[in-house]
Amino acid sequence: AAGAIAAKILKELGITLQAYTSSIGPISCHSYHPEIIRENAFYMPDMVAAEKAAQYLEQCMKEEDSAGGVIECRINGVPAGIGDPVFGKLDAAFAQALMSIGAVKAVEVGDGVKVSTLKGSTSNDGFHMENGKIVKTTNHSGGILGGISDGGEILLRAHIKPTPSIAQPQNTVTCTGENISIEIKGRHDPVIVPRAVVVVESMAAITLVDAMFTNMSARMS
Repeated sequence: AAGAIAAKILKELGITLQAYTSSIGPISCHSYHPEIIRENAFYMPDMVAAEKAAQYLEQCMKEEDSAGGVIECRINGVPAGIGDPVFGKLDAAFAQALMSIGAVKAVEVGDGVKVSTLKGSTSNDGFHMENGKIVKTTNHSGGILGGISDGGEILLRAHIKPTPSIAQPQNTVTCTGENISIEIKGRHDPVIVPRAVVVVESMAAITLVDAMFTNMSARMS
């Protein structure tokens, strides 16, 4: 509910958010068509990937197992200068918000973990003038540099773990310290990633609104 209100406020400021499932298990999207995100059960922007994901999850269900996945969130229209260089870093605020979502085990901004394999000459984002405006040549940073928005598209990525409630036997311990094996009964989804898409988008919206309000109140204008 708060995320919906935050998104409306951001829209008034010319800022839009779009979250979607970028991968389920080993199945990843290879194209981005935002108009079809709501046309499949997995909220994927790639219909071919969505069909493959359905087949993969059917196999998981037959094996009484589950799958995890990745949710991406693209934010456009954020002006440069939002955030702080140390204690109020914009990327740190996003990371804290997304990590607070249940089942999220990792958060990436921009290229994320891939930057560890790049060289500085490749990772650095260049700037140039275009139609009287400063624009970036690339966006490896994901729209945030030094904890502050740089005016580019902000790209966030939340990694969701597989649904822990599976029907396969699992080892655990009783309150008295006895080793036992349990099998969880009942209906359990093989993947929770699609349900978390709107949660990631909402948390991103709330975090950004907070940062925008802080920035507004920090200037006399």
